[in-house]
Amino acid sequence: MERFDITHSAVAIPERSVSNDELATIMDTSDEWIYSRTGIHRRHVVTDENTSDLAIEVAQKLLASSGLKANDLDFIIVATMSPDSLSPNTASIVQGAIGANNAFAYDISAACSGMAFAISTASALLATRYQQGLVIGAEVLSKLVDWQDRSTAVLFGDGAAGVLMRRTDKGQGLLGEDLVSLGDKGAFLTAGTLANTNAFTNAEAVADPFFKMDGREVYNFASREVPISMQRALKRAELSADEIDVYIMHQANSRIIKAIAKRFEQPIEKFPMNMVEYGNTSAASIGILLHELRTSGQVQSGQKIALVGFGGGLTIGTLIIQL
Repeated sequence: MERFDITHSAVAIPERSVSNDELATIMDTSDEWIYSRTGIHRRHVVTDENTSDLAIEVAQKLLASSGLKANDLDFIIVATMSPDSLSPNTASIVQGAIGANNAFAYDISAACSGMAFAISTASALLATRYQQGLVIGAEVLSKLVDWQDRSTAVLFGDGAAGVLMRRTDKGQGLLGEDLVSLGDKGAFLTAGTLANTNAFTNAEAVADPFFKMDGREVYNFASREVPISMQRALKRAELSADEIDVYIMHQANSRIIKAIAKRFEQPIEKFPMNMVEYGNTSAASIGILLHELRTSGQVQSGQKIALVGFGGGLTIGTLIIQL
């Protein structure tokens, strides 16, 4: 077991909410069409914030609630597929903004599995010589959305969430994990394509910031491969599906989550969902739901939880954690 404690959590959600009915005024869609296929009624989008602004707000909330000083942090990891820029990375912008002068900072780009990958990475850091750090999932996906493409525009939202992780000697932490990359299937979900425009290339420059997705292939991938990853993680943790108190899944599609619950023969109540309010927030998704469950008391110290991310890459990240 890699021992750590998730001591605090926080979220930053843009105030602007866009309902399915509002989307129906700018594209050929409806609330019934979107909700029946995804479980989404609305999503939040930024007005003038960028990804780093949401991540900074989360970091400030984590410091305020924990009583730590920024200089007490050893590291800051931000999971994002929608950074402000390629350089500086989003985590370094956060580090500079909060004055965490003793912390190193870097981003992880694993799309909707980003938060799971980042928590796994942080647990390994804490198992060496580091004491505490922030893990944040932050996305402004609205800048990657083609708002004329109803197949993708209805799915995504903006938001950020994070946790403070500390080394501990207690019997809690990472019990088992399964991290998966299927790069041969990466073309099924792409965004942020850059173009080489150097003076020496003969290649035709093609840049495309927007999401492109083969919805059927991504759905089939999630329905087929995610349960396999979950089974492997449970086996490594030497636990059965029954012994998990709460499954905190990436909030992509309610039908996928219901299918996984059925496959594992687990009550759907153990698979809480909040995509109805936020849509798919990629790397922020797991963190937002975790914070809501902690705040409501549905997730408590001593429980065993599964964190499961899946999406672009294609990637899967399954973590079995003892709180």
